[in-house]
This record gives sequence, structure tokens and C-alpha cells, in this order.
Amino acid sequence: MQNIEAILKQFGLEVPKEQSEDFRKVFHENYKTVKDYEKVESDRDKWKGQAETAEETLKRFDGVDLETMQAELDTWKQKAETAENDYKQKIYDRDFSDALKTEMESIKFSSEAAKKAVMTEIKESGLKLKDGKILGLSDLIGQIKEKDASAFVDEQQQRAQQQAARFTTPGTGRTPGGHGTMTKKDIYAIKDPSERQAAIAENLGLFGQGEE
Repeated sequence: MQNIEAILKQFGLEVPKEQSEDFRKVFHENYKTVKDYEKVESDRDKWKGQAETAEETLKRFDGVDLETMQAELDTWKQKAETAENDYKQKIYDRDFSDALKTEMESIKFSSEAAKKAVMTEIKESGLKLKDGKILGLSDLIGQIKEKDASAFVDEQQQRAQQQAARFTTPGTGRTPGGHGTMTKKDIYAIKDPSERQAAIAENLGLFGQGEE
């Protein structure tokens, strides 16, 4: 800041020396007041501008029913939440179906229709998917097998039939080499348990005749 006395001299004014100190004190106090006033004025202008902006914004809602607007906002919020939940459910259903298809690959069904029926029952059972696995699936499949065994292939019976087909000529009860009809003794002589069981299944008639 310039020397106060020098500034006053530019305007033809001069402060007596005996009053110079008092003048300086009064001047600084008023200078601070002026600076405070400038800040207050700046704040006033800022808030005034914001008030004018808010007023302009409110004018856009003249004639608008605020209750109706709030109801519409609530409706759109609900629609957004519903859409989000639907999306999550579709993703979950897709992942559940993929996991179920993978699990069904290891199970043999008596027909494609039986497979679809079992898969539908599983989907409607309420089982939950976690970390790519369907919780409680094995237990449910066991229950379905007890209730409707015909929907599944009896793998033990299937293996026995396959062994019988390999060991005898189908429908004749004769060995593939044509060496005659098998006897119970021939069957009991088979060392492989699976083949022996298959031969018994193919020649059940022998075990009701008492033939050796």
C-alpha cells in the first residue's frame, strides 16, 4: 500500500504530524471494514445468482401437480427395479439350465420324453444353484427313480443283456460257434460273473427244469 500521506497530498490534503498516528489507526480500521464489506457483497451476489437460477427452475414446474409427478416417479422407479430383477432371474434360469444339462449327460433315460419330463420336474422343485452346482440334485434324482424307474435305463440289466448277446446267438440259447444248447453246468462253468449272469438271463428256462 502507498504511503497514506503521499496519497492525501495528491488530492491537496495533509494530515498534521501530531494527528498522523491517530489518522493511520482510523484509516486501517476502516480499510478492514471495507474489505469485509466487499466479501459480504461478493457473497450476496453469489447467493443472489443462485436464488435467481432456482427461481427460473421452479418456473418450469408452474401448473404441475407435484403429487402426480411424485406418483409417476415412484412408478418408474418400481418399473426399473422390476426390470432389474427380471434380468437377474433370466440370468439365473439360464445358468441353472446349463448346469442341469451338464448333470443330465451322465444319466441314461429310457426316452427323450422321459428326460424332458425329469428335467422339468427338477426345475420346478425349487432346488438352488450355487457355484455352478445344483444343491440336492442327486437326492432328488434318487427320489424320482424310486417313483418312476421306467424313465431311466437300468444299466445293470442293460449290461446283462449285452453280455448275453455276446455269449449266445440271440433267440436260440446256443453258443456263437453253434455247439449246441447250453446247460446249467455250462453256465456255472463261466468264470466271469457278468457273463455268467448274462447267460443265466438268456437261459432262464433251464433253471425251472432241474436240468444239469
